[in-house]
Amino acid sequence: MSQLDDSGNGICGINRRKFIKYSSIAVSTGMLAACTNDSKTSPVTSVSNSTSDSKLDKITFSIHWVAEAEYGGFYQALATGIYKDHGLDVTIKPGGPRGNYTLLLMGGSVDLIMGHAGDAIGASRDNVPIVTVAAIFQKDPQVLITHPGTGNDSLEKLKGKQILVGSGGEATYWPFLKAKYGFTDDQKRPYNFDVQPFLKDKNIIQQGLLTAEPFEIKKKGGVEPQVILLADYGYNAYAFTIETTKKLVERNPDLVQRFVDASIKGWYSYLDEPIPGNTLIKKDNPDITDEQLNFSLEKLKENAIITGGDAQQLGIGAMKEERWKSFFDNLVRTGVFDANTNYKDAFTLQFVNKGVSYYKT
Repeated sequence: MSQLDDSGNGICGINRRKFIKYSSIAVSTGMLAACTNDSKTSPVTSVSNSTSDSKLDKITFSIHWVAEAEYGGFYQALATGIYKDHGLDVTIKPGGPRGNYTLLLMGGSVDLIMGHAGDAIGASRDNVPIVTVAAIFQKDPQVLITHPGTGNDSLEKLKGKQILVGSGGEATYWPFLKAKYGFTDDQKRPYNFDVQPFLKDKNIIQQGLLTAEPFEIKKKGGVEPQVILLADYGYNAYAFTIETTKKLVERNPDLVQRFVDASIKGWYSYLDEPIPGNTLIKKDNPDITDEQLNFSLEKLKENAIITGGDAQQLGIGAMKEERWKSFFDNLVRTGVFDANTNYKDAFTLQFVNKGVSYYKT
């Protein structure tokens, strides 16, 4: 039986064309089922502060990778009871490179997800009713990685050279690089989240995260790679954002506020003393090492990924309309979005910008 009504709208409130678009990168029929199943089942790797206390509101939050330091504040809030103190019974649901978290959110399988400013504006353009409520990363940790000694130490020098790019990058940072630095599509090669091709060929350049691939490359290849942080070259996206449905914001803003506040407090706690969060991360992801966790956290701090920018005065999670507009204007110039797209519909400032002292008391 079809799940679409006569207007072409599915039970997720997304029309047939948009459903196909947003489901195209789902890794399995299980993810597609999230759009037709309201049950909130989680994989065995999910962690929560589940309790028999019926007064706690249950929340399922989906991250977009396995448990790592990049999500440390959320695990810290769980491990130290910050979520519970805010009346929340939170389950953190890990993800993977091809997960379609918009589908999970719109299908009711999760309540909030990690997102990105570019994806949020894209959803607004397509009339998908989600909204960004906080921006944990003031800088996007996206990097390009090159071999040392090759002279490939700036974006200007990478024009015309082969670069491994993931599918997500094609719609976000790649158009920016084309417009500002003259990159062309014939430079692209598919990146499959494997550093072996990079290690085998000194001429290859690849994408990565500041906190992840450089560590893996050094560990597996004994090479200290050259790392180019795109945020230092004008790519000013908010990243590792918290997104939810407009329906939840409208119907239960108090619930959203408590989750945002508790998560931000968890991040301040994690940056001060990460042991509780790391212990829970290692429980959720037994393959991760203390060395990797320490490296990632060091890079987050060293580059002010979380506490820089507007977060210095307004607190972690801070967002400003001017910053959203600047990012949107950049993507309009690169042709990613039409100038008539309502980028303001992609975010709300009502849950953030309370000041550092508010979150640290």
